[in-house]
Amino acid sequence: MSRSVKKLTGLVAATFTPLTAEGEINLSVIGPYIDYLIEKQNVKSVFINGTTGEGCSLTVDERKQLAAAWCQHGKGKLEQVIVHVGCMSIKDSQELARHAASIGADGIAVISPSYFKPINADALRLFIKEVSAFAPDLPMYYYHIPSMTGVALDAADVLNGIEQMIPSFQGVKYTGTDLRDLGQCVCYSQSHNWSVMFGVDEQLLGALVLGVHGAVGSFHFYYYYLCSAGFDVSVNKQVMSEVSGLAMGPPRLPLLPCPVSKAQAIAQKIKDFSQRH
Repeated sequence: MSRSVKKLTGLVAATFTPLTAEGEINLSVIGPYIDYLIEKQNVKSVFINGTTGEGCSLTVDERKQLAAAWCQHGKGKLEQVIVHVGCMSIKDSQELARHAASIGADGIAVISPSYFKPINADALRLFIKEVSAFAPDLPMYYYHIPSMTGVALDAADVLNGIEQMIPSFQGVKYTGTDLRDLGQCVCYSQSHNWSVMFGVDEQLLGALVLGVHGAVGSFHFYYYYLCSAGFDVSVNKQVMSEVSGLAMGPPRLPLLPCPVSKAQAIAQKIKDFSQRH
């Protein structure tokens, strides 16, 4: 890599993708969304088009439009915009990586393909390498989320030796519950000054003890209310609309919308909690 890299640390917002009532992406919300994150949540780095953002339900063109809007509106405001570029097709992932570099993103991340799955860590490392080659100057992060991909490879095995293949590799977004594997990732990353960002809010305290550098999530401080109410992306998205006043819109099928009354009840608990603290 030819430029210095600012290490990814602290709280990073996993952003929702605003949709219209008709299910089209709603770019007009991105600017106010950035202001909300900065002014109300004091969060200045974002992870876009990931699981919370329904990235794998979006077209390549939609993902490009969203990434461009986040980089454009976030310039001079956000510290880091990390664009998730993972797709089932390596060609699509490569094109999204190339585009992220062209619009001034601060880094890219990639999940494992999950229909045709990598047979071992070597295969997954090679996939990540071939995607990274289309944005060689951007920090690359491996997005480990076995609950969604069904890929049961240890993240520590994927990291082992990856720096020899991918000079731009900078860490892992670890959204899994295997704290042994997480601890090994932290240990391996220390000598390379990589970032290990955690993505399972209910285990964050344990992860911090193990030495992770930060967390990526959509509702870090409100997770327990959401979890007790049947947490999922659909619920979280509607609650975000209620709490923030931003029109996030419905999720995209096959996800079903959360009933507004349910979201309003959760949002009221969150507001009550916020007023007390």
